[in-house]
Amino acid sequence: MACTLLVFCFICFIQLLIVPHSVLMLGLYISIFLLLMVTVLVCTVYSCGTLFPKFLQRLSRSIVCSRAHSTAVGIFSVLLVFIAAIANMFTCNHTPIRICAARTLNLTPTDITACHLQQLNYSLGSDAPLCEGTTATCSFPEYFNGSLLLSLLAGSVFLHISSIGKLVLTLVLGLLYLALLLLGPPAAIFDNYDLLLRAHALSLGNGTLYEPDCPAGEKVALKYMTPVILLVFALALYLHAQQVESTARLDFLWKLQATGEKEDMEKLQAYNRRLLHNILPKDVAAHFLARERRNDELYYQSCECVAVMFASIANFSEFYVELEANNEGVECLRLLNEIIADFDEIISEEQFRQLEKIKTIGSTYMAASGLNAATYDRVGRSHITALADYAMRLMEQMKHINEHSFNNFQMKIGLNIGPVVAGVIGARKPQYDIWGNTVNVSSRMDSTGIPDRIQVTTDLYQVLAAKGYQLECRGVVKVKGKGEMTTYFLNGGPSS
Repeated sequence: MACTLLVFCFICFIQLLIVPHSVLMLGLYISIFLLLMVTVLVCTVYSCGTLFPKFLQRLSRSIVCSRAHSTAVGIFSVLLVFIAAIANMFTCNHTPIRICAARTLNLTPTDITACHLQQLNYSLGSDAPLCEGTTATCSFPEYFNGSLLLSLLAGSVFLHISSIGKLVLTLVLGLLYLALLLLGPPAAIFDNYDLLLRAHALSLGNGTLYEPDCPAGEKVALKYMTPVILLVFALALYLHAQQVESTARLDFLWKLQATGEKEDMEKLQAYNRRLLHNILPKDVAAHFLARERRNDELYYQSCECVAVMFASIANFSEFYVELEANNEGVECLRLLNEIIADFDEIISEEQFRQLEKIKTIGSTYMAASGLNAATYDRVGRSHITALADYAMRLMEQMKHINEHSFNNFQMKIGLNIGPVVAGVIGARKPQYDIWGNTVNVSSRMDSTGIPDRIQVTTDLYQVLAAKGYQLECRGVVKVKGKGEMTTYFLNGGPSS
């Protein structure tokens, strides 16, 4: 629409310079300009709706809400520009110049030639018109042809109009113009122009007055050249529209293909990210996904107060046997996998968001809490109580598994708190782990524990007892590498 308005402004500029002015011309141009401006505004509101009031958005959507409506708006705009291009042909003086010359020379109009006009010393652009009238004569009617071509060019910018539609629109407007040119009053303007042009050429050629054998000239009349010009222009516009349409279809298909590939890539990226999060904690994975990280850079983090848990199925080694009946032990591993999967599902619950699974070692499940700033609760120590609650949930889950699998698995769980160092070892196959005395003691709480009981250290006892958890003293236990330690059993959560 903006291009159409620009074409209209060029037509106005050309005709205001060439065509004699009239009240009809000014009124017509102002009216068409206002109509085109309103249409441009409607299209602007439709394209950038959020910047305009609601009622304007509803109005624009009702006008330009479908391909058919958009096509109608485009055709309406082209018709307005077409009217602006040809309307001024009807405001000019349509008196045939042959009649005026015949009156002066006392000849019949059919006998008048360019030589007679040369004899009258009349050339193109003369200030003394041969035919006097109430309206001015259009001295350069070829500019109407140019204005018509500009109006047809305005139709080529509407992508919602198909190439066949543009061809039909061009042919219809071109035939209408030719009908006016050959059958209507404007035909006299072009006849006068052709005759005057021949006379002007003769004047420039010999500069003499009329002689009986003066040649009539060999130029093709403008009204006969106009259909050829229109036909060639219509063909050029049609080929251009075909090319634009073909390119638009290819762009659409390429966009669909690119969109599909982008969606597949995003799905694959999300899948890879989920796999990475299953191997590494989210904050650690974000560190390794950062582009500015060096490949040889070591990742580590010191944590001042981490709760560590080791939970092992004490009698799984007795359950695991390799027989033909259980597919050489595969069914035993399948059951262990289901148990670990249940533990993973529990740790992914919202109430255990502060926990992080570290790894599994055989039938031992290792988890920790408070490994980063997002999960470490310095004041409330909620990450410690969350791990204690998780340990009790694992005991309940194991009872549920035993009931439904007709087994008698016994779990031993050990808990401890203290400082650790967390980090990633390996480049091609990175492994996230935690190290320190806290981890070793927590492992000893598991190995020296009693089946179906949760054993905790004195440090953890002090935190849980202050929170109202139910604990009992086991007594002094010999711990390898640590000597004798006083340990406690966790029996339940805070009493109601």
